[in-house]
Amino acid sequence: MAWASSRDWYVDHIEQEEWPALTYNRDTLPVPDNRVPRVTSADIRNWDEFDPARHPFAWDEAEDARLRSLVREWVPPVLSGMAGWWQGERWCESQVDAVLRERYGTWAWGWSWCYRDGGPIGNWVSGPSSVTTPDETAERVVAALLEWREWLERTARRFAELAPPPDASPEDRSWHLERACVRLVTHALDSGADNAWRGQASIVLGWFLTSTGMDRAEAELAVERAIGGRFKSWVHPERTLIESVGEDLAVGLTGHAPYQEHHERAALEDLHDRY
Repeated sequence: MAWASSRDWYVDHIEQEEWPALTYNRDTLPVPDNRVPRVTSADIRNWDEFDPARHPFAWDEAEDARLRSLVREWVPPVLSGMAGWWQGERWCESQVDAVLRERYGTWAWGWSWCYRDGGPIGNWVSGPSSVTTPDETAERVVAALLEWREWLERTARRFAELAPPPDASPEDRSWHLERACVRLVTHALDSGADNAWRGQASIVLGWFLTSTGMDRAEAELAVERAIGGRFKSWVHPERTLIESVGEDLAVGLTGHAPYQEHHERAALEDLHDRY
């Protein structure tokens, strides 16, 4: 990988004349980060962009080796460190992120969504913390990508299990939605997320509702109305609060209060509670 000189002036020692250095705009450099569009908030909340069923992912030894090679190419030969405000490490993370999204699609965005920022990823923390040697950095990137893919696939399975039957009555749909909300908030909490876990819970709930066929704007509004600032960072909510949010979501979408402790649903309760 070529590294551009940071000199402001080039001195022609033969002619002893000073010429202005070649300048460049970082936004136009032919690097991955400039080839791939930025991921927007709307993209992140669009389940179609992340649904594993829509985005096949083939992984084998050859792909593993190829990705490691691509990552190593963007690891700086000399790290910036604290003295340089980790600029090289952050730049590397940005290029690797673009490489992954360019190669696999938008769904790969979450490979660096660390638990410290409300995500489910533990194999990658940040550029300053995770970019080291080329081999170590490549190892972390591969592990984080596979961790993210596994989490998406597990999340998709939960959606399928929790979805109300297509022919459910409003009362039955309310029960399914309340139970789904409780389980998916717990799903976010169990991911290891700390600081901004509530953001993950909101995104996952919106994904779930759209996976059942609901309009995305309607789903986002329903989730916002149900949560309404009731979840706090760094605070693990009480079970009663989670269930209250679930009930509010269900009532808001169906107009019916969900059944409680209904014996006909005992088997389904046991299925969901196995997690």
